[in-house]
Amino acid sequence: MKILDRYILITFLRTFFSVFIIFMFIFILQGVWLYIAELAGKDLDVVVTAKFILYYMPKLIPLVVPLTILLSSIMVFGNFAENYEFAAMKSTGISLQRAMRSLSVFIVALGIASFFFANNVIPWGEYNFYNLRRNIAKVKPALAIAEGQFNEIGDINIKVDRKYGDRGQFLEGVIIHQKSDSRTGNYTVIVSEKGELKSSPDSNILQLELINGNYYEEIVNKDARKNVNKPHVKSYFDNYIFNVDLEILNTDDLDQKNHSDRYNMLNVSQLNKTIDSLENKRATDYQDLSKTLYNRSTYSTLNSKNLNTNKDTVKVDSIFKGKNILDLYSNNQKIQILNLAINSSNSTRQILDSNKKNLEKKDILLNKHIIALQDKFVLAFACIILFFVGAPLGALIRKGGLGLPMVVAIVLFLTYHFFGIFSKNSAEKGSFSPIIGAWLSTGVMLPLSIYLTTRATNDKGVFQFDAITVPLKRLFSSKNKLQLSESDTKTYNYYKRYSVEELIAVIKKQDDFDLDKKPKEIALHNLLGRKIPLEDLKTQGLDIDDKLIKARVLLKDYKDYSKTSLVSYCVGALLFGLHFILKNNKFLETADAVFNLSIIAFIFFAIYVVVHAFVYSKFYKTINQKRKRINPLLLLLSLPVYPIKYIYLRNKISQDFYLSCVQNIK
Repeated sequence: MKILDRYILITFLRTFFSVFIIFMFIFILQGVWLYIAELAGKDLDVVVTAKFILYYMPKLIPLVVPLTILLSSIMVFGNFAENYEFAAMKSTGISLQRAMRSLSVFIVALGIASFFFANNVIPWGEYNFYNLRRNIAKVKPALAIAEGQFNEIGDINIKVDRKYGDRGQFLEGVIIHQKSDSRTGNYTVIVSEKGELKSSPDSNILQLELINGNYYEEIVNKDARKNVNKPHVKSYFDNYIFNVDLEILNTDDLDQKNHSDRYNMLNVSQLNKTIDSLENKRATDYQDLSKTLYNRSTYSTLNSKNLNTNKDTVKVDSIFKGKNILDLYSNNQKIQILNLAINSSNSTRQILDSNKKNLEKKDILLNKHIIALQDKFVLAFACIILFFVGAPLGALIRKGGLGLPMVVAIVLFLTYHFFGIFSKNSAEKGSFSPIIGAWLSTGVMLPLSIYLTTRATNDKGVFQFDAITVPLKRLFSSKNKLQLSESDTKTYNYYKRYSVEELIAVIKKQDDFDLDKKPKEIALHNLLGRKIPLEDLKTQGLDIDDKLIKARVLLKDYKDYSKTSLVSYCVGALLFGLHFILKNNKFLETADAVFNLSIIAFIFFAIYVVVHAFVYSKFYKTINQKRKRINPLLLLLSLPVYPIKYIYLRNKISQDFYLSCVQNIK
């Protein structure tokens, strides 16, 4: 390995492992926070908690590794470009592809390792994590009660709307289905407004006290004729004590592993086998359904023995050419046929409705297995593709460190991740192929990687929008501060050839002899257009008040803050509109997340509006024009049309600064 390859690889590895550890730590903290309600106050020892975190870590790799590769490549290559190391490489004839060669080999090896990790380690982690959580729930029954869903504890199924208290012992909206040893099914239902879990560490009895509820029990008699009226018992209670024997549950071992049939616990070979079984079972289910529908259609009852055509109406072997085929039969036969048709259609509709959700769940399960299989391959290719996005992008933006690279990496990764979430959710529900759903996010990044690598190789910018940006710059830039006639324009263009010293001489000459001020204004306008610091002009002989120097600093600050306000406003408005679009398309969770982001953007907007309003007032105070301060009421009223206000005030404050310079610079 050559010295250059070794240097680039070591630099990248140092950054890669540092970023990986940071991101892994952040995501582990997020995971602990996610499950803190299940871990806090449950008297779990350190070993169990350590196992919980250890088994949780592998599932973070598909998130952490691609993000780490993207950020590390942007940081390393951005740092090379910022420190002119790429310029030194190119001067010796080393291209970007040559500089990326050693890293490309490492990334390909990392992608292959990621596949084996996803195929072996992640299923192991999911398998142990799921079983550990399940066993913790058995040993600690309070853990087993999750809000909004039925939870099995002993011989009861319990559902609560809300769980609170320091140990989650207080319950609201309790529904209990009690099992029976003599028969199967939910024949006893207990509903209460509130409840409380009471137990002691030394007791094998979990006591559940219910408050203000009803007790329902369906009575099933051995004599089937007495069940026609569906007798049941209903009672009301103010306080009801319910005991659950935990002796059997507490014999469970935290290391016991009984469940291994979930799709995220399987490797490639197991997934292929399971997918094949699910596809065969689905085909069998559809065949059974078709047979059931045919048998329930009562078509077999419509035979020549039961329904004979009217011989006088048509010959048996002839083709019927009438408008209504029922005319072939008698009135009694018509009634029989219509009744059979109505009963058959009703029966078919009921069968289809009852099988629809069941078949949809099986299709979703099959799609999840297919997506889980494809994700193992996607992770390997994502590592490679995101590297070829980050490396050339870092060379193009020419910024290292954790500032701009962090922002760019997070934006790109969020785009990649959101595409993956949307496509997988849609693919699970059968909107399109689950294979496409798994590969869509990586497929979106592939053209971007090719484009950026090509641009970086040819030393071009990320984008070339001159045809669009130049007219926009002209539209949003400040108008000419000096109205020039045709002769004055010639003078202005003539002064462009003057040096700074010559322009200063023109300005001072006009002051000395008190002649026409037009040449002075033209020369000063030309001088300010060169963006020379006022401090430098002052040292070269011009009489410039310190207030003007301070005002120019405030003017720059105002433009920066107002531009930040405009960006925040636009981001917030776009996210707010996207919220309604997602909400209308039934993406409720994503719509809520986008709405929260829009609120954050508007908060930043409000903060920067206040800041630039303060700077605006301070600017006019500095140039002795206090009456032009921003009115707070007008500021609030103009917020909805802030982009228009931004253009107007930006031009106005620039022109006022120019006029102040014309009046005070001598």
